[in-house]
Amino acid sequence: NDRGLALYHLGELETAAAAFGSALEIQTGIGNEKGVSAALNNLGMVYLAQGDRPRALDHYIRSLKMDEALGDSLGVAGSHLNIGVIFLEMGDTEQALAYFLPGLVMMEKLGNPRGIAFLTNSIGNVYSRQGDHATSLGYLKRSLGILEEHNPNGMAPMLNNVGATFLKLGELDSAYAYLEHSRVLSDEMADLGTATHARIYLGQLALARHDPRLAAEHCSSALDLSRSLGAWMYHQGACNCLYQAYKEMGDHGRALEYHELEVAYTDSLSNEKNTKKITELEMQYGFEKKEAAAQAEQEKKDAIAAEELQRQKLVRNGFMGGFVLVALFAGVFLTQRNRIGKEKKRSEELLLNILPEEVADELKDKGEAEAKLIDQVTVLFTDFKGFTALSETLSPKELVRDLHECFSAFDHICEEHGLEKIKTIGDAYMAAGGLPTPNTTHATDVIKAALAMRDFIAEGKRHKLEQGLPYFEVRIGVHTGPVVAGIVGVKKFQYDIWGDTVNTASRMESSGEVGQVNISEATHELVKGDSEFNFTSRGKIKAKGKGEMEMYFVSTR
Repeated sequence: NDRGLALYHLGELETAAAAFGSALEIQTGIGNEKGVSAALNNLGMVYLAQGDRPRALDHYIRSLKMDEALGDSLGVAGSHLNIGVIFLEMGDTEQALAYFLPGLVMMEKLGNPRGIAFLTNSIGNVYSRQGDHATSLGYLKRSLGILEEHNPNGMAPMLNNVGATFLKLGELDSAYAYLEHSRVLSDEMADLGTATHARIYLGQLALARHDPRLAAEHCSSALDLSRSLGAWMYHQGACNCLYQAYKEMGDHGRALEYHELEVAYTDSLSNEKNTKKITELEMQYGFEKKEAAAQAEQEKKDAIAAEELQRQKLVRNGFMGGFVLVALFAGVFLTQRNRIGKEKKRSEELLLNILPEEVADELKDKGEAEAKLIDQVTVLFTDFKGFTALSETLSPKELVRDLHECFSAFDHICEEHGLEKIKTIGDAYMAAGGLPTPNTTHATDVIKAALAMRDFIAEGKRHKLEQGLPYFEVRIGVHTGPVVAGIVGVKKFQYDIWGDTVNTASRMESSGEVGQVNISEATHELVKGDSEFNFTSRGKIKAKGKGEMEMYFVSTR
């Protein structure tokens, strides 16, 4: 592992991977689980540098699981950092924060300055990606201050990030001071990855100062370094910089050459197959973690229940004679059998009210239902405007009555259009089309259901206004994409779905308007030729944690 790390920092990625692979074999052979976890983590670093995000995530998650089992808090926190970086590179800032924040809490409990610095830096990068550069700068400078005190030789990546943030703020002199410091320090420390990144940022700075020749010089050097490293993660930025530089110089031939290279590298890093694999890996880990927690909780409850049952048996046996009960059992057997039959039927009905029929059947046959990745599902979210304010004007009984009326209507609408109700969360309602059995009509089905829900609420508002009563208004959001679907827990089953598709559908709702059904570009692509619908393009709208996204309002013709 130590040899591999030295090679990694020297930019010898292929040789480093071979060294880490050998370390993995040795540590596995001697049964050193901590050594195995470290080798998996180090291989993940190499694969990420090479642009193989799914393979990197697979190794990081395997390392994380081992460290969780070992109770190694430092290893768990480090894996949170590494996994979060993958999601940050993909632009999924919410998922990145979901890993960075717990990791930071762990590092602070451990009192690990280096870990605190790296996680604080990463959180700063999240805010920068979200466009909140002032908050970002606070985190990045805190990170830099920690390293300046505890590990000054490791400051180069943080200097880069502070400089890049000043660049985005248009403070070019400050940006140059930090970026040049990073370049010099990373060159001295032979940190070739950071040296490459610093040159890309210096190229972007030169472009901002309208000096395309200097930009081309910096970014050509960056691309050469990146190619020598075999680090595809830097190729894209270097090629984009060179494209902009040659375009500004009027050399359209070379500009086109680098633009085509940039597109090729972008496609290789972010293709649909990679995104799908990453979603599947991360969601499967999340599902397994939920199941393990639920199983542990249930085992605890079962142990308590078994202890209580044993106590009751001892008490009962102390007061009863066994033979006295024989005649009674003979007399009531037929009645009990009939009652059991009715209860079984009732249990079946209750199970089908909680779970889709296919999932319920699998659960009865196998005792478990496997989580499944479904490639294309359309998810719907509804939310009532001003619900908190409305709850202050209605009594609890009135509020529950009105919610029950709305959600019951939504349930019937979902059933009518073949949707699966997933759950309600407070005043929000979530449903999906295209599961548990995939189909080709899910997007159309969900939009029809969404419009029916919108119309039901509008009609209810009209009646309430006539009576001078408070009323609900609704926003509805719809998005299409892959999800992982399965059962949460081992008791009180709940069929649920996970994935970025769910988060994006929720953002469609929160970015929408009252009385409108707001759909994503992915959903629009599937239904744009449907003559039943009218679409109003909203252009690019900023969605929390997602950046700008194309959105459309949909209505019936």
